[in-house]
Amino acid sequence: MIHTPVCDLLQIEHPIVLGGMAAGHTSAPLVAAVSHAGALGTIGLAGLPADAVRATLATLHDTVHKPFAANFLLFLAQDESFTAALEHPPAVLSFAWARPQQALAPYFERAHAAGAKVMYMAPSVPEAVRAAKAGADVIVAQGSEGGGHVGWMGTLPLVPMVIDAVAPLPVLAAGGIADGRGLAAALALGAQGVLLGTRFLATSEAPIPERFKAAIVQSDGHDTVLSEIPDVASGLVWPGAMARTARNGFIARWAGREWALREQQAQAAKQLAQARKDADADNAILYYGQDAGLIADIPPAGQVVQRMVEQAAAILGRRLPEALRQG
Repeated sequence: MIHTPVCDLLQIEHPIVLGGMAAGHTSAPLVAAVSHAGALGTIGLAGLPADAVRATLATLHDTVHKPFAANFLLFLAQDESFTAALEHPPAVLSFAWARPQQALAPYFERAHAAGAKVMYMAPSVPEAVRAAKAGADVIVAQGSEGGGHVGWMGTLPLVPMVIDAVAPLPVLAAGGIADGRGLAAALALGAQGVLLGTRFLATSEAPIPERFKAAIVQSDGHDTVLSEIPDVASGLVWPGAMARTARNGFIARWAGREWALREQQAQAAKQLAQARKDADADNAILYYGQDAGLIADIPPAGQVVQRMVEQAAAILGRRLPEALRQG
């Protein structure tokens, strides 16, 4: 068993967290499977109106019997939805992607007043420091290898830089982590655990279409690209982020032609909606990370947690001590 101080803080058994991905990428069954396996499941509430937030959290409180988290994207300014979440909050409220001028402390203080711990995902050292000063309990250092919206710094250098900058706050590593090797590496860097997105998308409980899960399994990890195309097509620009997606037919059509995509944005958005409805993996936006190359199956989420813990324990308990003896 792998246990770090953040486990006690978040009241979980294993230092593994499901990323609070955008709406449509997490669900009550996925959150329940992760939390019941001893990790921390997170529901993404980005973009949901207040009534939907209430209904979603009510379902989770009824079905998840261990701590779970809920995630908000602060740049969306979901004040009514956030207020609704505070009526019956989860154990952890997670935040990410605030605009530079947004004050973090008011959100964190309200979360704490409601009895929730606060987690903040940061793609850079300055943003991590800003969150720490505002009162976050846990910082997630998110590297650019991850899927979806990310910054520019790789996980390997970012994690220890953030750890040094916000000590003694606990830091979780995110971006490019899919198995126990990644968990062991994160712990070796000084992180107290990991947050995963792509690996949990390729599980039986994930709510994305089966064809999209198959695309993750079939990926060699080299077929992703960072671009602004998803934001231009959706008409929603994330502050300071690029989007890592599969380099499929949709992305290829518009790469280098973002100016034309801006002209045809409404039409492109309709095409994307239809492609998602049709589970068309070549013409939808598929958010997944470079760690897709480490994913070869679509197991239950609880099995992912157990495998990670066992593999990391083997590395930390046997392989690394053997390397020390050999030295």
